This record gives sequence, C-alpha cells and structure tokens, in this order.
Amino acid sequence: MEIILKEDIANLGYKNDIVNVKSGYGRNYLIPTGKAVIASPSAKKMLAEELKQRAHKLEKIKKDAEAVAAKLEGVSLTIATKVSSTGTIFGSVGNIQIAEALAKLGHEIDRKIIVVKDAVKEVGNYKAIVKLHKEVSVEIPFEVVAE
Repeated sequence: MEIILKEDIANLGYKNDIVNVKSGYGRNYLIPTGKAVIASPSAKKMLAEELKQRAHKLEKIKKDAEAVAAKLEGVSLTIATKVSSTGTIFGSVGNIQIAEALAKLGHEIDRKIIVVKDAVKEVGNYKAIVKLHKEVSVEIPFEVVAE
C-alpha cells in the first residue's frame, strides 16, 4: 500500500515521503491517526505542487539545521550520575539527560531528535546522534562519570 506521510515517523520516513507499507499498518494506524494519507494520483499531484511551492522554505530550514550542526560540531559532554561501587549506573543515561546537558551549554535541542544507540548503563565514553534534518545529523561524544 502506497501512502504519503504527514509527519516524520522513525524507521519509516520523513514528512511528505511516499512510502510502501503493509495494508494493516496503513489502514489501522497511520491513516486513522492522521500520520498519513493514501497516495492516490490526485494526492500525488497535490504533493508535487506543494513541494514545488515549499522548496524555498525547505532550503531555509536545511540551512538553519546546518548552522545548528556547525555550532554542535565541537561539543563534547560530561554527564555525572550516581554510580554503584562496581561502576554501573543507577538507572541509565538517555536523551533527556543529554538534552539537559546541551541546554546548560546554551544549545536548546529537543530531546526527541537525540538518538542514543546503545543503552548507557555503565561509566564510559559514548556517542549520541542529533538528527536536525533528514539530511543533517551531528554525532556528539559524551562521557558518563561518577557523581
């Protein structure tokens, strides 16, 4: 089933992408929640016209994302957490703690666009990816230390 996405969906696509999904996923979840519409020929024509009109705005959004990426390029974070005697963390470090650490440095980044690949449950060095735009992402190294 071919659909047009109305918003970014992780592991599926970005807004205004035309993607193929299984019928049940499209009809039972994406379309009823307003996250997608069926990609009929008329919907595709409307999408093409809308993209043509929005090309200038999209270019500006991409340039803004590249500017933020340039500011984040040299950033390295140190996150202090409570640690047991064996070096394991009570809980884990996730995107919320990384967003808070970036906010302390003056970079207001939404926690939803920060991706931490591995579960951070021990003291050490890790990397987080900030997905600012579908074509622009920044890798931020961070170190977890004992409080």
